[in-house]
Amino acid sequence: METKKMALIATKGTLDWAYPPFILASTAAALGYEVQIFFTFYGLQLLRKDLSVLKVSPLGNPGMPMKMPFGPTWFKGINWNVPNAVQALVPGYETVATALMKKTIANNGVATIPELRGLCIEADVKMIGCQMTVELFGFDHADFIEGIEYAGAAAFFEFAGETDICLFV
Repeated sequence: METKKMALIATKGTLDWAYPPFILASTAAALGYEVQIFFTFYGLQLLRKDLSVLKVSPLGNPGMPMKMPFGPTWFKGINWNVPNAVQALVPGYETVATALMKKTIANNGVATIPELRGLCIEADVKMIGCQMTVELFGFDHADFIEGIEYAGAAAFFEFAGETDICLFV
């Protein structure tokens, strides 16, 4: 029986968008898939040594109602649909939203991004940083975790073209 393969392209570097590639990759690897993730543009943030800098930005994200991770049940049940104009004008709103998201993640027992990334590493998920993007943004390989590869899109296509599942997240 031939091993199934999955390829992911990660292009976003925020706390909330860090979850899809790592959840999908770690799950596929646990199911026996050979998995590669190609990190390009802002997705490269997910390969940095320090993930504490990842933030969530509710600004311009109408699909993200804010719920409070603390307080009485009635308070936690409110969807805080804060208008974009308010979010843009309130200093530190992104920091508050990030703190609330991290608290919600912890309250619900959801794995953190460092934990999920660690699961991927343990499961031999191949992580590829886009060399062109590294150069474009002036990154240094020392900014990123060890054990990743650097390549261009053409090298990734060799694997992606033979996969059972290929996703852009």
